[in-house]
Amino acid sequence: MEKSIEVMKQSVAEPREDGKASPRVGAVLYKPDGTVECAARGELRYGDHAEFTLLERKNRGTLLDGSILFATLEPCAPGARRHPKLGCAERIVNARIAEVYIGIPDPDPMVDRKGIAYLEKHGIKIHMFPRELQDQIREANAEFLEQALQRAEEQEVQETVILSRLEQEKTGTDPDDFSPDALDHYRGKLGLSESSDSVEFRRRLIRQGLLKMENGHGVPSGFGLLLFGRNPRDSFQQAGLLATVRYPNGKDEIRNFDEPYVLIPKLLKEWLGKVLPLSIDRNRMEREERLDVPFEMIREAVVNALVHRDYDIKGAKCQLTIDSEVIEIKSPGGPVPPVTMEQMKAFNAPMLSRNPKLHYVFAQIEVAEERGLGLASLKSRAAELGLPTPLYTFEQPYLTLKIFRSSKGVERVTNRKALQQLKKSERAGWDWLVSVDGATSTDYAEAQGVSSRTALNHLNQFVDLGLAVKSGAGPSTRYQTITE
Repeated sequence: MEKSIEVMKQSVAEPREDGKASPRVGAVLYKPDGTVECAARGELRYGDHAEFTLLERKNRGTLLDGSILFATLEPCAPGARRHPKLGCAERIVNARIAEVYIGIPDPDPMVDRKGIAYLEKHGIKIHMFPRELQDQIREANAEFLEQALQRAEEQEVQETVILSRLEQEKTGTDPDDFSPDALDHYRGKLGLSESSDSVEFRRRLIRQGLLKMENGHGVPSGFGLLLFGRNPRDSFQQAGLLATVRYPNGKDEIRNFDEPYVLIPKLLKEWLGKVLPLSIDRNRMEREERLDVPFEMIREAVVNALVHRDYDIKGAKCQLTIDSEVIEIKSPGGPVPPVTMEQMKAFNAPMLSRNPKLHYVFAQIEVAEERGLGLASLKSRAAELGLPTPLYTFEQPYLTLKIFRSSKGVERVTNRKALQQLKKSERAGWDWLVSVDGATSTDYAEAQGVSSRTALNHLNQFVDLGLAVKSGAGPSTRYQTITE
């Protein structure tokens, strides 16, 4: 993967009069005999894709069965290139490649996870580069990625590869079933001057795949109805968000968010502002009332749940539950393949979207991370607030995120009998350890104001009781709490 990034930097830009940026792409082929071969975009001829150069120009006639390919950018999907040219994903399948490691998804609307889907459909095992390497690729391709996102506004998408039936499913309705408030909210966020009933705006929705042409008229697609429909649940019972606030007195406040998706983040914030108690921030000289809930984390998690859920699971809805210690968000469907639960739990999952059309719109209205799951921000924000690291779990059919409002919330998913065996000073240390993303014995000693020996005794006690795990060796050994 690192080698492919090195090769990527050798890409030769294609001279173009239209100002379209060429992506910088590197590809590495690892053959069964252990030999390695590389190619960069434009290496042998302007405009030639790295995968094409590697497979067709450098290895034409070579048996590549069982080889592993590493590419910094998602291979282009069938239909993404002018006929009769094959997409790179098709060439990879024809070459009988066994596995493919992909740097970042290509946000061009003609590709956007469809190259990945095509490879998976043909039995090729897919891996994504880790987040830190993805960041390097994005930085090197900033101009290309920006233009690719702009093309989503200008280029009508051809659904050669289908990621979800909601991309094509027509609802039997017409654009009048779109909510004017939802359309105006979207227009306002984008700073558009054209009215929502104008030809220009309708064409925008058609290009984004949110309206489909039928007998000369625009008909909402499934995703269009979810985003802008007056009553999305009339067509899709699994749509929407069920929210519950549980008070200490045993009473519940319930709100079913069945409105157009683009309005849910704003409506959720307004509702939480009414039903959650306010607290006083005593860390400031002036009196300031604030919600005792990290709303930006709730919004990020809820948007993730709506965007990345599996809409083929019809018998389950996204859910939000808040009580005095834990915020829980449930989303039907496991991690988006090839993302794993281990990556989700470690909050280092690579950027990948299950439903790019939904994600694109939420990113435009600035309530979702541009191309990813927002995992890094959830983890870092918890650390900034001194809260325990959130926890991902999966129990069919729900991917569940728990955001802890205090260390007491962690106790619910921790061995309580083990906690009861801790001395008062040890318990204080454990409460601190759950609020950070692992620590060395030196970190622990400084934070708790204890000697090095005492710090090691506490940390080893946590390990012995099954409350923490350690990794590494010597002074760099790190200790991390177990919260499940």
